[in-house]
Amino acid sequence: MGKKQIKVMDTSFRDGFQSVYGARVFVDDFIPALKAAVDAGIRHFEVAGGARFQSPIFYCRENAFDTMDKIRAAVGSDINLQSLARGVNVVGLDSQPRDIINLHAKMFKKHGVTTVRNFDALNDVNNLIYSGQCIKDNGLNHEVTITMMELPIGCQGAHDAEFYERVLRNILDAGIPFDSLAYKDASGTSNPRKVYETVKRAREILGADAHIRFHSHETAGTGLAAYLAALDGGADGIDLSMKPVSGGTAQPDIVSMWHALKGTEYDLGLDIEKILETEEIFKECMKDYFLPPEALAVNPMIIQSPLPGGALTANTQMLRDNNLMDRYPEIVAAMKEVVEKGGFGTSVTPVSQFYFQQAYNNVIKGHWVEIAPGYGKMVLGYFGKTPCEPDAEVVRIASEQLGLEPTTEKVVDINDRDETKGIAAATKRLEDAGLPVNDENIFISAACKEKGILFLQGKGTIGVRKCEKNETEPSIDNNEKEFTVTVNGKKYGIELDGKKAVVNGKTYDFDVKTGIEKTSGSTGDGEPVKAALPGTVLRVNVSVGDSVAEGDVIAVVEAMKMETEIKSPLAGTIKEVDIDAGDKVKTGDILVTID
Repeated sequence: MGKKQIKVMDTSFRDGFQSVYGARVFVDDFIPALKAAVDAGIRHFEVAGGARFQSPIFYCRENAFDTMDKIRAAVGSDINLQSLARGVNVVGLDSQPRDIINLHAKMFKKHGVTTVRNFDALNDVNNLIYSGQCIKDNGLNHEVTITMMELPIGCQGAHDAEFYERVLRNILDAGIPFDSLAYKDASGTSNPRKVYETVKRAREILGADAHIRFHSHETAGTGLAAYLAALDGGADGIDLSMKPVSGGTAQPDIVSMWHALKGTEYDLGLDIEKILETEEIFKECMKDYFLPPEALAVNPMIIQSPLPGGALTANTQMLRDNNLMDRYPEIVAAMKEVVEKGGFGTSVTPVSQFYFQQAYNNVIKGHWVEIAPGYGKMVLGYFGKTPCEPDAEVVRIASEQLGLEPTTEKVVDINDRDETKGIAAATKRLEDAGLPVNDENIFISAACKEKGILFLQGKGTIGVRKCEKNETEPSIDNNEKEFTVTVNGKKYGIELDGKKAVVNGKTYDFDVKTGIEKTSGSTGDGEPVKAALPGTVLRVNVSVGDSVAEGDVIAVVEAMKMETEIKSPLAGTIKEVDIDAGDKVKTGDILVTID
């Protein structure tokens, strides 16, 4: 009797990039490796969605739809290209109304995607019903997904085999159309025995013909063991990656899995010599990228504080950008309490980001002093029902700080009423900015909001970390090649390029020193309002001469994927405004001056 053929999806070019490089990778740099992987016989790739929609826009100054088109052109028409979607959030960190959820499926089909893996971090099936239907209605394969993790040590609640069986039965009872089922463990913390029992139950429920896939990470050191357990439980598909984006925070390596399957009844059906050759090509493509040391490490702390591989390096990159990397161990340790009191939503985007943001606040700003908006809305029910009831005191604090009452209403119904969301609101943002109105721009406006508008206006920034030859740390953060300088009240955009400076679009040849610092703003009389943290200015709500009351929001700054409102500390008149939307500010920079 022949061996069982295991279907492999290569995650190198989506989850691998997110897990190792925070998804900050230029598309043209990896196309040769992608073509080599096709030549090696791989026919199924994860290449789009998740952070690989946001990061090209936020950090690479690349249109995500253009990157998808380039990938499809590189692989040809017969390759299965898969995307990742977050239920009602699709590819944004915030949830969306029905019109944007449908537009997501329409646009991803248009730009070369074949299959969409669709999950909800809370395992609230109500968040999968409409999104799943849109995926099918737009001609895509729907891989409905149940999210997994291990509870922090000493915690009890959801996330056992019985819980996952209930979620599957809820999916079936809801009549959600799907072509395959995936179990996604983004933190790589599920113990192998639980994986085996969970997949075994799914096989018994769905029958022999259903396609069941398992996805995990090596972050906690048990990825290969979990994959073997999933195969023994009846899975017939697994997700694997290639060097340099395999192991550690990413998926197990194809070669490692091939080796682990020696002597078993399973076969990957791949020419491993060709895979090894492809890995060498891939490593050459990525040789200039900064490889964070934590991306290569197995970290047992993650079992106690589940932080997904994709979120781990994305967050450490942001901590580095903001000179806060020394606080990383404290923030990760603080996640246990945040997860437990948050109701045990699966630690996968966007919930993993909510957990990290709240842990960050608890460490930097004080224990439960400030509720991160996403975390607060989650415990209040605005993203769906959490697996367990959140802590009552945390719910009370969140309700008080956010000015929202707890809700059990369906997320899509809430969002359909929200005038700041949807196609109409996204279109208005484009029109107000003088930008072309088309389906692609509408979706970017809806999913990426102000940062999407800045990108479409040509004000996007580069945040890709590359190293000079023979260096293990990036010689310069590309973010610090761009500045806004105010001279005699007039602002000048300056971009450094070697020994040239581009000032408001005009290039000047002279030796520019990289030690230039951004202006700290006004030194005149009046009360300066300073940045409490480094970040990017998303909105400026005031102009010179405006009257403001104490507590008025004068600007919004994004840091660590959190939008922070900058409120006026006093009543008065705006004397000077030293920031524009898109500016990067450091701690202590003066934002505005109030008389």
